[in-house]
Amino acid sequence: MFTTRPEILGTFGVVTSTHWLATASGMAMLEKGGNAFDACAAAAFVLQVVEPHLVGPGGDMPAVFYSAETKKVEVLCAQGTAPQAATIQAYKALGLDMIPGDGLLATVVPGAFGGWMALLRDHGRLKLREVLEPAIGYFENGHPMLPRVSDTIAGLTELFGGDWPTSGAVYLPGGNVPEGRELFRNPAAAETYKRILAEAEAAGGDRQEQIQAAHDAWYKGFVAEAMDAFCRGEAVLDSSGRRHRGLLTADDMARWQPRYEAPASATYHGWEVFKTGPWGQGPVFLQTLKILEGIDLAGMGPASPDYVHHVVEAMKLAFADREAYYGDPDFVKVPLATLLSDDYAAGRRALIGEQASHELRPGMIAGYEGQVEKMLGSLRIAGQNGAAASATVGEPTLASMVAASRRGDTVHIDVIDRWGNMIAATPSGGWLQSSPVIPELGFPLNSRAQSFYLQEGLPSSLAPGKRPRTTLTPSLAFENGEPRLAFGTPGGDQQEQWQLGMFLRRVHHGLNLQEAIDLPLFHTQHFPSSFYPREARPGQITVEESLGEAALAELVRRGHTVERAPAWTVGRLTAAERSANGLLRAAATPRLMQAYAAGR
Repeated sequence: MFTTRPEILGTFGVVTSTHWLATASGMAMLEKGGNAFDACAAAAFVLQVVEPHLVGPGGDMPAVFYSAETKKVEVLCAQGTAPQAATIQAYKALGLDMIPGDGLLATVVPGAFGGWMALLRDHGRLKLREVLEPAIGYFENGHPMLPRVSDTIAGLTELFGGDWPTSGAVYLPGGNVPEGRELFRNPAAAETYKRILAEAEAAGGDRQEQIQAAHDAWYKGFVAEAMDAFCRGEAVLDSSGRRHRGLLTADDMARWQPRYEAPASATYHGWEVFKTGPWGQGPVFLQTLKILEGIDLAGMGPASPDYVHHVVEAMKLAFADREAYYGDPDFVKVPLATLLSDDYAAGRRALIGEQASHELRPGMIAGYEGQVEKMLGSLRIAGQNGAAASATVGEPTLASMVAASRRGDTVHIDVIDRWGNMIAATPSGGWLQSSPVIPELGFPLNSRAQSFYLQEGLPSSLAPGKRPRTTLTPSLAFENGEPRLAFGTPGGDQQEQWQLGMFLRRVHHGLNLQEAIDLPLFHTQHFPSSFYPREARPGQITVEESLGEAALAELVRRGHTVERAPAWTVGRLTAAERSANGLLRAAATPRLMQAYAAGR
């Protein structure tokens, strides 16, 4: 079939990400003799520079990776935790019943930097300077600003010029909105990374000692001190309409460490897919696969209304379970084995009919009945219980919504090297619109705490030291026991949905990666959003109109509330694959005109 660009083929290595400069920087690491983990980290640091409306140094990151040396798949959790002072009572005392979607009260420990340092220390090959130099160079010497970043800043000029002046000092140089496609610099952020690098190299010549020293500069040194002082000293306007100081402290920073975990996984038609645990939404993908396992998707066209209907209905059921059961397993008991079991999936599958469901239908598991009922009673559906009719913060669902100035999103990277190492990572948070820039550092903190609930007794209820239930969800897949695919996408609650469409088309219809990415995409907002103000839109699906008039009409006939999206506006998928014969493949979406794959 026709594709917008070729599927990249090679044998030395492939890198694919949501920005061409990050992809090129990752390939440069492979050319230097680095491995997939060096390349992924370098690309991630560059994404902080060139897509600051989607990710920043103060954000978070999960990765799922396969090490050719250990022969293991692991999840690297660099999701920061809630500050020790972040209790439900503390927010209630401020008159809040939801955590604001931006500002300092929404901040958790910024975990991304620690995650990248752990990955480099334990699995990389290159010196820290080599990995950081591309990002430092773009911060210091400038990079071509994306028009979408310029548009985002333009929508924030009043906020940056008045209530968040420290952001204006960086993003409105001379009081002006930077022009798209022109050079833009952030010298303060460059100085932060240069100082970290100097302190790291002062620790000695040992590579691992340098990386540990860099970690300590961030979590126990000048970076943590600057974050602490800013949170204590600044009362910041947030989406509640009031000013609040932050709760994050230097002690919270020093307590925190990234961690390696065993992945959640599920088998499906000769494949095994690996995802994060239920502190993220990754198991939604796995649950949906198990529900679909008994449905003949191979007999449906990969862009047919029958295919869209069955996939959407299965996702609605899995996302309902996300709301009822998922949370940080350090704090709540999650019945993941039951949720991923064949018997449970069969019962859920039986709920899929010819007509679209407009109900949120979590499964009922023995011993969890009270929790499920409490969850259903706590939901804020759009237009009910005073919930806002349209969100102003959180992650977007469509490319056309990126221009909404207060929305952030996410980035993604996939890398496979010549040794067979494989990684998918989905960094996010710390957007330029998440909270004001800390002047001494040149970047803002994150707003991930908005994913917590301020109601007691829910799996995602706020607690000190707890991980918010993140939407960040990279994917790794084996075929017949061999490592095969690394893939992912930005997009908040839509991440699982867009990835699932691509994966199923690859598995059932024999499409290559670029073909599977280029076909029309779709998603539903049927379930509560993970982001302030937590809207749900029962029965809704968004479908690229390139699916065709007949298909769209059939979905309406089946009871879906169809919202047509222009062609090439939904999803930002990237993927990399290692074939059984060692051939490497990579692809990236043409949507938004910035994701690119490279390899040789």
